[in-house]
Amino acid sequence: MAPSKMIYLGCLVLLLAIVVEAASTPPGIAKNPARASCKKKEYKMCYNLEHVCPKFCPDSCEVECASCKPICSSTSSSEHHSPSSSSSSSAASSAASSAASSAASSASSSSASSATSSASSSASAAAAAAAAAAAAAASSASSGSSSSSSAGGPGSSSHNSSSSHYYPPSSTPSPKPSTPPPSSPTPKPATPSPSTPTPPSPPRPTPTTPATPSSPSNSNAGSRNRARCRNKNYGQCYNQEHVCPANCPTSCQVDCNTCKPVCNCDYPGAVCQDPRFIGGDGITFYFHGKKDKEFCLVTDPNLHINAHFIGKRNENMGRDFTWVESIGILFDNHRLFFGARKTSTWDDANDRLSLAFDGEPIFLDETIGSQWSSTSTPEVTITRTSETNNIVVEIQGKLKITAKVVPITDEDSKVHNYGITDEDRFAHLDLGFKFYSLTGKVDGVLGKTYRDDYVSRVNMRVSMPVMGGEREYATSSIFATDCLASRFAGAQEETSMETMELASMNCASGMNGRGVVCKR
Repeated sequence: MAPSKMIYLGCLVLLLAIVVEAASTPPGIAKNPARASCKKKEYKMCYNLEHVCPKFCPDSCEVECASCKPICSSTSSSEHHSPSSSSSSSAASSAASSAASSAASSASSSSASSATSSASSSASAAAAAAAAAAAAAASSASSGSSSSSSAGGPGSSSHNSSSSHYYPPSSTPSPKPSTPPPSSPTPKPATPSPSTPTPPSPPRPTPTTPATPSSPSNSNAGSRNRARCRNKNYGQCYNQEHVCPANCPTSCQVDCNTCKPVCNCDYPGAVCQDPRFIGGDGITFYFHGKKDKEFCLVTDPNLHINAHFIGKRNENMGRDFTWVESIGILFDNHRLFFGARKTSTWDDANDRLSLAFDGEPIFLDETIGSQWSSTSTPEVTITRTSETNNIVVEIQGKLKITAKVVPITDEDSKVHNYGITDEDRFAHLDLGFKFYSLTGKVDGVLGKTYRDDYVSRVNMRVSMPVMGGEREYATSSIFATDCLASRFAGAQEETSMETMELASMNCASGMNGRGVVCKR
């Protein structure tokens, strides 16, 4: 008995669902939708924009251009529409009520007949609840249709309310009729947006790739010299070892202030491969001299420095390209000589330095740090800073000089039109001076720029200010003190020395061979 009632209730619920669906779909053009558009050109935003007719229009519809909404055409009367909807809704409600009453009566009869069967009673209660819900849905559908018909009075208002349900983006489609469909795909761009996080992943490998080239640079660092900061006043940098930069692998020093290695030629006060002087007053000038001649660079009562110039005549110029080949230093009763030997084909592995003290040659082992010291006073020390062609000379209490032998390369010759060949590479010295004590009488091409009363006479308005005085500073040999500006007396004259530590001085040859340069 109970299963048959359950089957009956199920069929009843299915019938109710069919009735509700039929009620929600009004007659008219629902199965054959039609379209209409505004034909008034004065309504530019709505003109020729196609709309789908509402479902409840019996035959056709038209577009109200002012509101840009589809409405049922005048041929279809609202009277024809409202009875159909009301009749369908009333039919649905009556069917629902009858179903509910029959379900209730059947449930009561079943409970009366079989009181012991709790399952059947619960099933009947469920069926009654389902029937009541179906009836409520049908009544709500009928009330919705009646409210829509009575809301605005005229049919246009009812059409507007229904069309607003179907066309909420009516303002958006104004540019094109096809805009309403794209509104649905708009969520899809949300899926490509996750693709944007994917690009950040490729940059991760890119930083790793530069890391690989850095390793070869470290391998090249093995062939470079190293330098340290020797100034104890810079505690954080003092004695730290640094590798020379790639563009000057064998000649650099550490700038203790920045704690970084810098090329000797780039260091403030340094000059390389340039025949220009930078005096003690900081002014740059040129002194050409003459090839195969000696000139006095510094002359003081107990210190005298001469330079031997080598060079090559330029047929297009009225002077020589010049470089400093060697240096002769006189102090007390001693003589110190160092210079570059004539070289054809250049090889960095071959030492081209020539050294002598008081006429005796000096031989230094070709190892970094090898040192020679004199037994005389003041002490003279010569130390190799690289295996070949690079030394530091220090005379106790007087001066410190860095000297490096360098050739004229093919590139230099080509750029400056030197005309240098492998027959003679014109090996010469790049020099760096640091003076510990000079007097107020100091003179010479370079020395006079250290006097307190010195005023430079070079024309600083020209690109290459030249200092004259070749006749005044010319001397007869590398150890001669016979230049017109000589102040040297050696140990024979007692002099009161003004002990002052002067700035570093660097001398070099190069820069089109226009002379010799010293810079502090």
